[in-house]
Amino acid sequence: MSRVCDICGKGPTFGNNVSHAHNKTKRVWYPNLQKMRVADSKTGATKRMRVCTRCLRSGFVKKAVTTQPATASA
Repeated sequence: MSRVCDICGKGPTFGNNVSHAHNKTKRVWYPNLQKMRVADSKTGATKRMRVCTRCLRSGFVKKAVTTQPATASA
């Protein structure tokens, strides 16, 4: 499973943890990805995508509308 945004391509960033004694160990920062049902703008179909919260906030994706099944009342 790749941790990459399907919209902007943002992925993990690598760097170092630096202690007070200036010891360095490798570390990773992951983007805040959310699995979403997104409405495709061209076809109108819904598909699941991994979208970073920045793309979500900026309005680059449109959430798919969920329809509730009709309940039968007696």
